[in-house]
Amino acid sequence: MTEPGGIVAAAVWDYGQGMEMLRAFWDEAVALNREADARDERRMRFSAEGELAAFFREQPFQEIVSEALMVETRFSSFDDYWLPFLEKQGPAGAYVASLPATDAEQLRLRLRHRLLGDGPDGPIVLRARAWAVRGTVPSITADNCCAR
Repeated sequence: MTEPGGIVAAAVWDYGQGMEMLRAFWDEAVALNREADARDERRMRFSAEGELAAFFREQPFQEIVSEALMVETRFSSFDDYWLPFLEKQGPAGAYVASLPATDAEQLRLRLRHRLLGDGPDGPIVLRARAWAVRGTVPSITADNCCAR
């Protein structure tokens, strides 16, 4: 429990548009198989702009502040980007694990081309955005301390 006057904060990745790493993945997965759309993380709760802030406004917080946090995700090579998907982590990793080897290879090749074109392997820099919100727990007053 947070004390009166304390701050509560939360953040969630913008899986719909702001996390280029996963947007590239799901766009290519859906291009290969329309059924992959049902697993796309863009529908995750609170990941669209304003959703987390709206949730905070429904709570008894004061001084609510919402902002976008931008970071770069850097990969030293295509394998640095691709290999974590093979570890079955998160929805994207679980999706890759569910694919027959030939389909996973097709997805890998499409992603490589999308991120590097026809050029040699090299560093990849993608942007990622998170929605961050914080609010202050109200102080206890005579008006809000006791149920009537």
